[in-house]
Amino acid sequence: MEQVGDFSEQKLLLQAVFERSFEAIVIIDRALRFVEVNPSACELFGSTKEQLIGQSLADFFTSPLNLEGQDITRVKIRHSQDIIKTVEYSEVKNLFSEYNLLVFRDVTNLQRAAEAELHRQHQRVKLFSDVTLKIRQSLQLKEILHTAVTEVQRILQADRVLIYQVFANGTGMPISEAVLPDYDPILGVEFPEEVFPEEYREMYAGGRVQAIANVHDADTGLAECLVEFMDEWMVKAKLIVPILQNLKSPTDEHQSPDRLWGLLIAHQCATPRQWTNFELELMEQLADQIGIALSQGELLENLEDLVEERTTKLREVNRNLQQEIKDRLDAEAALRRSEEQLRLIANGLPVLIAYVDKHQRYRFNNEVYQTWLGLSPSKIHNCHLEKVHGEEEYQQIREYVGKALSGKTVTYETDIVLLDGCMHSLSVTYIPHFNERKKNVVRGFFALTSDISDRKAIERMKDEFISVVSHELRTPLTSIHSSLKILATGKLGNLSSKGQRMLKIADEQTERLVRLVNNVLDLQSIQSGKAKMNKTACNATDLMIEAAQTMQTMAQERGVKLFAESVNFLVWADRDYIVQTLTNLLSNAIKFSPPDSTVWLSAKRKRQRRTTVSKKSIPYITFEVKDQGQGIPTNQLESIFERFQQVDSSDSRKKGGTGLGLAICRQIIEEHDGKIWAESCVGKGSTFYFTLPAVI
Repeated sequence: MEQVGDFSEQKLLLQAVFERSFEAIVIIDRALRFVEVNPSACELFGSTKEQLIGQSLADFFTSPLNLEGQDITRVKIRHSQDIIKTVEYSEVKNLFSEYNLLVFRDVTNLQRAAEAELHRQHQRVKLFSDVTLKIRQSLQLKEILHTAVTEVQRILQADRVLIYQVFANGTGMPISEAVLPDYDPILGVEFPEEVFPEEYREMYAGGRVQAIANVHDADTGLAECLVEFMDEWMVKAKLIVPILQNLKSPTDEHQSPDRLWGLLIAHQCATPRQWTNFELELMEQLADQIGIALSQGELLENLEDLVEERTTKLREVNRNLQQEIKDRLDAEAALRRSEEQLRLIANGLPVLIAYVDKHQRYRFNNEVYQTWLGLSPSKIHNCHLEKVHGEEEYQQIREYVGKALSGKTVTYETDIVLLDGCMHSLSVTYIPHFNERKKNVVRGFFALTSDISDRKAIERMKDEFISVVSHELRTPLTSIHSSLKILATGKLGNLSSKGQRMLKIADEQTERLVRLVNNVLDLQSIQSGKAKMNKTACNATDLMIEAAQTMQTMAQERGVKLFAESVNFLVWADRDYIVQTLTNLLSNAIKFSPPDSTVWLSAKRKRQRRTTVSKKSIPYITFEVKDQGQGIPTNQLESIFERFQQVDSSDSRKKGGTGLGLAICRQIIEEHDGKIWAESCVGKGSTFYFTLPAVI
C-alpha cells in the first residue's frame, strides 16, 4: 500500500511539474503528432490543447524538422497568428516505447537583443569611421580640430563643442569650437586659473573622463568658482574627455608616458542632460584619434590605419585563433630578421663576442673567433669551455666563469697567442644573463673580449717616460731647491722685501715639484712591482703615533688639534709604507680642516670575508682618519683615488697638493691585500678608511 501511495504522489508531482513548467513540453508519437502538451506549449504554438492533439508538429516549423541533429537545436516556428518565433528544443527519445518528449524554449527576445546589439555596434563603427574619415581628409591641424568639433556637435546634438588646449605653463584656452547661434562662442577666451587648477590637470592627464549631467548638482563636487564660470556661459551639463599625446617615437624601445595636450568638451546649454555610454565612448575614441594625429604629425598616414585596426578587431572577434597564428608567424619572422641583424653587427665588431649557457657550453660566437683564434663558430657551438680552450687555460678562467654564473659581472686581463703568432693582451668581461621571470636565476653569461695590446704598450711607454723624466728632473730640482735655500739664508747677500717674497714663492713651488717627482717615482715603483714590501707584525698604536708625531708640527702651524687613539692590535704590514699612508691621509685632513678643529686617528678590529674560494672569515684592522673639513661630494668619492684627481684643483694647489697622494695610498694598501675608501658629508667633514690583515 505504501508503494502505491508513493507512486501516486510521484505521479501527482510529475503532473504538477508538467503543468506549471515555463518550458514548453510536448509528447509526440512516431508520426510526429502531438499526443500531450502542457500549457506553456499551448502558449508557444498559439493553440489550445484540443487543437494541438493529433496535429503534426512539422506543420509549425518554417523549415523541415530534423530530430537527428544536436542535443539542442535552434529553429524558427510559426505561431497560429503567423508570428515567427525562434526557439531552442531538445529531445528525449524513447520516453515510452512509441513516444518521444521534446522541450522547447522561446529565445526570440534574446535573439532580437543580440541582433540589436550587433546593429548598434555596426552603427557605432560606421559612425566612427565616417567621422574619422572626415578628419583624415583634413590635412592641417586647424582643419582637423574644426572637423572634429563640428562632427561631434552634429552627432551629439550638443549646444557647444570645443577643443581646449593646455599649454606648457599650465594655462590654456579654446582653440576650436562649434556652437549653435543662440549661444555665445568661447573661442579664444582664456580660462581663469582657478577654474582649471593643477589637480584638474593631473586628473585629466591620468585619462579621467567627466560626464556631468547637471553642473548645479551638489554630488558633482565642482568648485563654486567653476559653477559660476559655467553659469556665465549658460552651461547646464558638460562632457569632458582628455586628449592625450603619446610622446613615444617609432624608434624608441621604451614606453613614454602620455602628455595631456588638451580637452574635448561638449556643453549642453538649454537643459541638463544625461550623457549615454555611447556618447562617452565616441568622445573618447575621437579624442584618441586627435591625440594620435598630434603625436604622429601626419594624420593622413595614421588615422586610416587606426580606423581600419579598430574595425578589423570588431569584425574578427570569431577569428582570434587565426590572427594569433599569423601574429606568431610574423613575430618569428621578425625575430629571425633581428637575429640576423645582430649576427651581422656582432661579426662586424673587432671583438670576441660569445654567449655561454649555465652548463658552460657555447651557444653563440661571432666570426672573429675564426679570425683571432682559428675556431669556427659552427664547430665550437654547443661545446664545453674546457673542450674548446683546453684543460690548462680552462683552469685559469674557471674562477671567473664561476663568478659570472653566480650572478657577478667579472672583468680580467690575460695574455694569449693569437692566430697571427703574436702575443696579445686581452681584456675579458663576463656579463651574467638573468632569467626574465626569476631575477636571481642565471641562465648563462655573455663573454666580451677586446684586444688591449696597443693600450698596454702605450701604458708601458707612458710609465717608462714618466720614470725617465722623473729621474732626470729629480737631480736638477734638488740642486735648485738647495740653491734657493742658501739664497734665503742671506749668506750670498740680502734681497729686497719684494725679492724675498719672490724667493719664497720659488722655494715653495720648487719644493712642490720635488714632492711631485718623488710621488710619481713612488707610484711608478709600486705599480711596476719594483718596490718590495717587507711585511712584519707591527703594533697599530706605534704606527699611528709615529705618523701623528710627524704631522704634529704641521697641525700646530694650522691651529688643528691632532688626536691618536691607543689600541692593542698587531697588523701584518710594511712599517714604512703604512706610516707613509697614514702621513698622507693626516696631511690631507690637516690641510683641508679649519682652525680650531680636530683630526682623529683611530683603529678598530673587524671580521671580513677573505675569498669566495676558502669561505673563511679573516680578521682585519680598519684604520680611520676623520676630519671636520669642507667635505667631498658623493660623486667624487671614487675618483679622488685616481692619479692627478682632486676635489678642487685650484684650492689644492694653494695648499700644496700634487694629486698623487691618495693614488699612492691606494696602491700601498692594495699591495697589503687591503682596501681603502672614503665617506663624507659636504660641509661636515670626511673620514678615510683602510684595512690591513690582523695578526692573530
